[in-house]
Amino acid sequence: MANRVFNFNAGPATLPLSVLEKIQQEMLDYRGTGMSIMESSHRAPEFDQINDDTITLVKELLGLDDSYHVLFLGGGASTQFAMLPMNFLPDGKTAAYVDTGAWSSKAIKEAKGLGTVEVVASSKESNFDQIPDLSDIKLDSKAAYLHLTSNNTIFGTQYQSFPDTGNTPLICDMSSDIASRKHDFTKFSMIYAGAQKNLGPSGVTLVLIRDDLLKTGKEDIPIIFRYGTHADKKSLYNTPPCFPIYVLNLVLHWIKDQGGLAAVEKINRAKMERLYQMMDLNPDYFRGTVKTDSRSWMNVTMRLPNEELEKKFIAEAKEAGMVGLKGHRSVGGIRASIYNAFPREGVDHLVAFMEKFKAAN
Repeated sequence: MANRVFNFNAGPATLPLSVLEKIQQEMLDYRGTGMSIMESSHRAPEFDQINDDTITLVKELLGLDDSYHVLFLGGGASTQFAMLPMNFLPDGKTAAYVDTGAWSSKAIKEAKGLGTVEVVASSKESNFDQIPDLSDIKLDSKAAYLHLTSNNTIFGTQYQSFPDTGNTPLICDMSSDIASRKHDFTKFSMIYAGAQKNLGPSGVTLVLIRDDLLKTGKEDIPIIFRYGTHADKKSLYNTPPCFPIYVLNLVLHWIKDQGGLAAVEKINRAKMERLYQMMDLNPDYFRGTVKTDSRSWMNVTMRLPNEELEKKFIAEAKEAGMVGLKGHRSVGGIRASIYNAFPREGVDHLVAFMEKFKAAN
């Protein structure tokens, strides 16, 4: 569409155009029901079909078997910061966390209010410009779990591999890079992700929990906050975020139609390599803010020679049809978020703009 911009926002983020068109097509009359899916009961057969199909798609695309429970919860990933230790941090145990930026720091803060926490690794001293080396990580026998944040949207860092934690459950907040490339997702006892970056709109959080971890969940907490409650009812214990789940379903079908995670990874790799190549050819003008081996595929962060140039860059980029390039308010600079649905031509457009902007300034 001629009037659509290239949306570099970090979240909520761009959605596939074909998905938006499908939503538009079905908005007033969902498949002959005579009403929008937003008006449908969550107990109706049409929503039950969406719910079941979405669970199946998640397992298929991520390579998970039926030992994993797929939940669709409200409250955002930030709610999981509290629900996780409420369920899986018993008295006498310690929760191990790796601190790689704002979101892991918030998760740590929530957990400290509910039990004993140990920060086993951190890149705080270098202003979160890298992912700590966890290849030789040693966890205390009292560790209830190890928590990671796979990608940091603010600082532009990302795990390129994940540690072996032995018998200690590995739990990960994958909000900003889930389903962006292939991994062995069976390494994780639990994964959670807000949908609004790679999977759909804001309003639904995908939670994956392996059965062996779920069975250890505490029962001396409110029923609504128990993961087991939602697993037993297929996320229908209370009214779920129906419309965001419907959009999540459409996005998962879109990923499958691309060729699954292998195909999506190939596209994402090409996008990020194109942008980082431009930065590496002009390191004094478009300075990357993180170590090379920790670069995010999803959130490319950079600084220009001064803040005035950055303001001009953001303003002129907007005039050129590119929005959302302003860095997070806590760190400033430039940030280009290039999630799954962000088109390759948008990256090419940005690179051409960068070349032109440098020549003129």
